[in-house]
Amino acid sequence: MGVEIRVEGLTKSFGRQTIWQDVSLTLPAGEISVLLGPSGTGKSVFLKSLVGLLKPDRGHIWIGDKDLPYLPEHQLYETRKLFGVLFQDGALFGSMNLFDNIAFPLREHTKKSESEVKRIVMEKMELVGLIGAEHKLPGEISGGMKKRAGLARALVLDPAILLVDEPDSGLDPVRTAYLNQLIVDLNAQIDATFLIVTHDINTARTVPDNIGLLFRRELVMFGPREMLLSSEEPVVRQFLNARRQGPIGMSEEKDVSELEAEARMGLEVGKLPPIAPQLMPSDGRVRRAQQPPGAWCAAHGITPPPGSFVDDLGRNWAEEWPRYVAAMGPVASGHGQGGPQPAGGMH
Repeated sequence: MGVEIRVEGLTKSFGRQTIWQDVSLTLPAGEISVLLGPSGTGKSVFLKSLVGLLKPDRGHIWIGDKDLPYLPEHQLYETRKLFGVLFQDGALFGSMNLFDNIAFPLREHTKKSESEVKRIVMEKMELVGLIGAEHKLPGEISGGMKKRAGLARALVLDPAILLVDEPDSGLDPVRTAYLNQLIVDLNAQIDATFLIVTHDINTARTVPDNIGLLFRRELVMFGPREMLLSSEEPVVRQFLNARRQGPIGMSEEKDVSELEAEARMGLEVGKLPPIAPQLMPSDGRVRRAQQPPGAWCAAHGITPPPGSFVDDLGRNWAEEWPRYVAAMGPVASGHGQGGPQPAGGMH
């Protein structure tokens, strides 16, 4: 079961350079959150601060009743066991085969017998689809397999919190789609709290329950997926539309003259695209944290962009949802196995 993380007034700098300041957000227990932002805005620094690898200048990171930046070393060591981390490149040991890479945390942090280690490692390898590859070295496998091996290693201690740093880095769109599906399936199965740093807009649109955006050394916005995907905030619209027009420039932020020139030419960020249906677990269940399509917009009086929640088969899931949940029975609430799956986005 995942745990909640509360971040209050977090500030980090290196020398005179402020990376971000006064960042406050709550990562809800058991939910998938995504952190976006232009390159160089400190997203990876934020992940390292959450797990205690970097100490912020000021602020708080509450995990239960523990304030991570101010814990004594022995308590910090114990609290870190709540975390699993998938690094950008997988961070595998090149001289170890996949089995030994994945077994490493168990051998380092537990007193389990080798038979128990083998059982757990093979269980996690099966979970990420790597059975049969346990004797391969990292140099003998593809980038996608390295990511999955890194994910299996992050899972062996059964973490309550999983931090994922740019899982799409170096992967083609197809492998990224497979990895996204794996992340959603894992959340449905282990109910851990996920935080994913990514630049992939499709991932941000379809995977998370919550989205945050860092820009100009601040957290511009953090909240439910539909809140950001329907937002009129210029930097949010520009980033999620992947447009040149808007506050973000080649060097993180544009100067005043560039923005004024765009305004004189009548350049706009463009209309909001439809909100895509959220990715479902492979077995068709509804994750515990998953909300009905359009629920946030309806509750806040927001009209979603035309075409929102419509899948590749033309089905509107804001309308189909109640019938789908009723038809799925116990699987819909995250119990049981199997069942049909919605197609085109909801799959």
